[in-house]
Amino acid sequence: MQRAALRLRVKNQVAEVNLVEAVNLALAYELEHDQDVILLGEDIGVNGGVFRATAGLQARFGSDRVVDTPLAEAAIAGVAIGMAAAGLKPVAEIQFTGFMYPTLDQIINHASRMRHRTRGRLSCPMVLRAPSGAGIHAPEHHSESPETLFAHVPGLRMVIPSSPARAYGLLLAAIRDPDPVIFFEPTRLYRLFKQQVEDNGEALPLDACFVLREGRDLTLVSWGAMLQETLAAADALATTGVSAEVIDVATLKPLDLTVILESVAKTGRCVIVHEAPRTVGCGAEIAAGLAEHGLTSLLAPVQRVTGYDVVVPLPRLESQYMPSVERIMDAARKALEYA
Repeated sequence: MQRAALRLRVKNQVAEVNLVEAVNLALAYELEHDQDVILLGEDIGVNGGVFRATAGLQARFGSDRVVDTPLAEAAIAGVAIGMAAAGLKPVAEIQFTGFMYPTLDQIINHASRMRHRTRGRLSCPMVLRAPSGAGIHAPEHHSESPETLFAHVPGLRMVIPSSPARAYGLLLAAIRDPDPVIFFEPTRLYRLFKQQVEDNGEALPLDACFVLREGRDLTLVSWGAMLQETLAAADALATTGVSAEVIDVATLKPLDLTVILESVAKTGRCVIVHEAPRTVGCGAEIAAGLAEHGLTSLLAPVQRVTGYDVVVPLPRLESQYMPSVERIMDAARKALEYA
C-alpha cells in the first residue's frame, strides 16, 4: 500500500483513485506545500492509519510532521487546538466517529469558540477527520453518523464528501480554512469505487451544495455514502419516466440552502435521504428551511428517508437500518402522488 500510495504522487498526475487514496493525496499535497500542516492521530504514522489513509506519509515527511499519538482522543483534540492557536494547521484523525465523544469538551468549549473568545485575535485552523457511517459490518461504535452533533455547534464546519474527487477538493479546502472543520469520511466509500482525480492542489468550495444530476419532477437531497443509493434511485425512477434532480449537500454547516430552494422551485417536490437517525437529523433542518423559505414552491410534503432512532445494529440487521433504494423510491412515489 505504501508503494502504491507513493506512486500516485507525481505532480499534477491524473490518477484513478478511491476515496481513501484521494484523502492521502490531499494530505500529502498540503504537507508538501505548507510547512505549518501537521498530522496527528492514533497509528497514523508507522501503520498508516486504521484504513491506511495516511500510508507512506510519515516515511516521506518525517515523524515530526506525521505524529503517532497515544490512545487518547481528548488529548488529540486538545493538542490540535493548541497547535492551531500557535499558528500551525493540525489535521487530527479519530479512528472512528464512535470514538469522538471524548473530544466534545475540547471541540465545543475551545475549538469552536476560539475566534469569538479572543475577539478575533486567534483562530483555530484545524481539521478533525474521522471515518463515518455503517455498511462495513463493524460494531456500533464504528458505524455511527453523528454529524448533527457537530452541525449544531456554532463555529464549526461540518463536511462529508461523497466521492474521491469531492474528498480531495474538500479536504484541501478544509485544511486551508482558518476555522475548525469536522471532516467525516464515509467508511463504506473508502474503497467502493475509483474516480479520476488530478493531484493539482485545487480545492472545492466549502459551504456549497453540488448538483450531481439535473431533473424536472423531483429533488433528491443527500450527502456522503447515501448518495450511492440516492443516485441509484434516480436511475430507477428514470425508467418509469420520472426525472429526478440529485443534490449533494457536502457541507452540512453552513448549509447552502439556496441551491436546494432553486431546485425545489423547479421540481416542486423533495425527498431528503440520510443515514443518521431521523429525530433532529440534518434532514429536518433542510425540511424546515424549505417550509420557511420555499413553501409556495412545494407541491407535496417534504419526505425524509433516514436511519432509525436506534443504535446501529450489528451486521446481521445493518442493511435493515440503512436507507435503501426501495425506501427512497417509496418516498418519491408518495411525493409524486400529490397533484
